[in-house]
Amino acid sequence: MATKTKSKSKALIKTERKILITGGTGFLGIHIVRQFLDAGAKNLRVMASSVPEWMTDSGVEAFAGSVTKREDVSGATKNVEAVYHLAGKVSFVYEGAAQMNKIHVEGTRLLCEAAKENGVKNFILASSSGTSAISETPEILDENYPQPVKILTKWAYYASKYYQEKTALGAFRDKGERLVILNPSLLLGAGDERLSSTKVVLDFMAKKLPTMPSGGLNFVDVRDAANAFVNALDKGRHTERYLLGAANWTFAQFFGRLERLSGVSAPMLKMPKSIAVIGANFVDSIYKNFNKTAPFEASEVEMGEHFWYFDSSKAAEELNFTTRDPQETLNDTIKFLRENFLGDGVFK
Repeated sequence: MATKTKSKSKALIKTERKILITGGTGFLGIHIVRQFLDAGAKNLRVMASSVPEWMTDSGVEAFAGSVTKREDVSGATKNVEAVYHLAGKVSFVYEGAAQMNKIHVEGTRLLCEAAKENGVKNFILASSSGTSAISETPEILDENYPQPVKILTKWAYYASKYYQEKTALGAFRDKGERLVILNPSLLLGAGDERLSSTKVVLDFMAKKLPTMPSGGLNFVDVRDAANAFVNALDKGRHTERYLLGAANWTFAQFFGRLERLSGVSAPMLKMPKSIAVIGANFVDSIYKNFNKTAPFEASEVEMGEHFWYFDSSKAAEELNFTTRDPQETLNDTIKFLRENFLGDGVFK
């Protein structure tokens, strides 16, 4: 009887800690909140411009604010034991660089300072696999591989996430504090209402992709990534980075599988890497001359000519990270996009 009581109280302590989640209304954030609630967490605080009713009805404390405002992060981190920093912006257009740096780098600096001032002991940072695993050849990388700074700084989003990591690492050095960095790959699944991650699948289904990229990608189900984030609170090691991914596929394999599952034909045109990148930049410049938006981003074409492969053994061993069948993830993504953006009968 005593053993059972002790086990129960230990679980209760874990679920009653005050946890702040910035960006908790985003694609990944919603799934993390749901998993914490399912585990019995009672003291969740979500910082966002607005919080959905289902969260507040479930007992989540809403905190309206921005990570770019010192007074907001100061208030949000009071009486908090752990911070999950997910707030961010995904953009691959050149014009988005300043805003991403403001959110990812400056916002993280302000949040770290406020967290330290208010005695927060655990800081879980959501970064990207793009700060660790990009190459020009199909290599399977891991956390021990030197970060590909020369490649990632070509694109503003990954550059801002790289410097976000450096900012957090510089802030949390004191004894008794813990910083854990998680690096998920392309997040897929249902619930991406802002198309922050699943837009590539939507573009495929809407037949907006001009060519078949010659590179390869890694993707992961958002629910599996969220589970690793939840586990990181107790299992993640200080200053360690954890790559979270499920499948390393060439784009030909990825689009081929999407074709079979959705009924939408994959791009047929294939070009050498140099021609594809030059052509995309040329099309982009033509559209800009007429003050119009190109049907695709030239930077995304260039990214598609690289390989984003890696191994997630470290996360599997230390965070109990497991992944489901990739086909389940793709089916859920397609279904969600059809129902919410394209209509269920489109291209069916």
